[in-house]
Amino acid sequence: MIGGGLAGLSAAVALAESGFRVRLLEKRPHLGGRAASYVLPSGEHVDNCQHVTLGCCTNLADFYRRVGAADKIRFYDQLLFAGPDGKRGVMNSSFLPAPLHMAPSFSVFPLLDWTDKRAIASCMMTIARSSGRPRDIDNGAGKITILEWLERHGQTKQAIRRFWEAVLVSALDENLDRADARYGIDVFWKAFLSNRDGFRMGIPVVPLGDLYDGCRAAIAGKGGEVLTRAGVRGFYIEAGRIRGVEREDGSVESADYYLTAVPQDVLPKLLPDDLVKREAVFSNLNYLHTSPIVGVHLWFDRTVMTEPFLALLDLTCQWVFNKTLLYGNRDGDGGQYLQLVISAAYKLVPMPRQEIIELCLLELSGVLPGAREAKLVKGTVVKETSATFSPAPGSDRWRPAQRSPLGGLFLAGDWTATGWPSTMEGAVRSGYLAAEAILSDAGTPDSFLKPELPPEGLARFCGSGS
Repeated sequence: MIGGGLAGLSAAVALAESGFRVRLLEKRPHLGGRAASYVLPSGEHVDNCQHVTLGCCTNLADFYRRVGAADKIRFYDQLLFAGPDGKRGVMNSSFLPAPLHMAPSFSVFPLLDWTDKRAIASCMMTIARSSGRPRDIDNGAGKITILEWLERHGQTKQAIRRFWEAVLVSALDENLDRADARYGIDVFWKAFLSNRDGFRMGIPVVPLGDLYDGCRAAIAGKGGEVLTRAGVRGFYIEAGRIRGVEREDGSVESADYYLTAVPQDVLPKLLPDDLVKREAVFSNLNYLHTSPIVGVHLWFDRTVMTEPFLALLDLTCQWVFNKTLLYGNRDGDGGQYLQLVISAAYKLVPMPRQEIIELCLLELSGVLPGAREAKLVKGTVVKETSATFSPAPGSDRWRPAQRSPLGGLFLAGDWTATGWPSTMEGAVRSGYLAAEAILSDAGTPDSFLKPELPPEGLARFCGSGS
């Protein structure tokens, strides 16, 4: 196993439970890949970017259960929003059946006007009536962006900015004018319309690195091994089959099966150039582009926020997480630690880190009055310039299956064909699918992939198309 992110870890745990002796090689000093944490020189644990899960992420939930991390996720039954002036809004579920369960809170949501709400409700009904598969997501010449689709369905500028964009840019890590309409529609069908539990947001109450403690034990307990700081240079290939992998220290590992769980732009570098050019599975990866995420970590000398999290509207900052509250105020020093997240952060990547911090402080001063008087003790910025693959229109045709054209080589990663965009759920789905492919090849087929939340209530009768 090459790569210790969620894709590699989920595949490794599944295969270990199935009787395989797994050796996992991770280049970094920690597990988790892009959903990892590390310790600052001053001792604070910092996530490279805040990651959350939703109730509709059934395979991620299964993985957390397998490695004993399920109790480290706290779920919330309402979504909290704030405008630039600090005005709050809440969306939650009601007694009504899906897909109407969130309609009461939406109807009184104070950060949208009635023109916006009517447009949004009409669009949501189009999604619901078609079970998330409206007929017009393909314009005949190719896939369209979610922005084009929303404009076609009469969405106001404010509805797009304060509702669709607020949810989808974070969910897809891409701007609406760059993301395939199918992915955006999927988010709303699976998370907000088909099932009452789909929207529930789960946030880790520990640093992300602590979620993976059970992975080592799960693998080692079955005779396997997890090695960090163990990068690889490339594969040895003979007669169309992988015969070994060379590590950066010059040693060579051999195995019955090899699974790569590395980013899509890294995999071709592990293979001979002529092979990459010859095999479309590998050469097509050049058509998958990436999107950046920026995480901003701020420590204040006092409490400035009481909510566990806020989705921010009409601002550069998109989410703010109250890490002191989520972590249970471990330090107890009276200060507060907040983490801000900006997805599809193309404009922020070239900016100096101090300028990014100043921009975030300015925006927070409008949302959190307490931040105006508080002293910033310290701040840091984490830039993930290639955080996820960009879900551009038609990008599914470049995403490969988990079984590669090389004998013995299997692929995992959220960029492989999973049916999901680049999310933690998509990464785990890829790991489970890769494990299933290996077991099938070994003649001992098994199933790990969990079904998605089933449509319930009135949503069970949707699907006539629109």
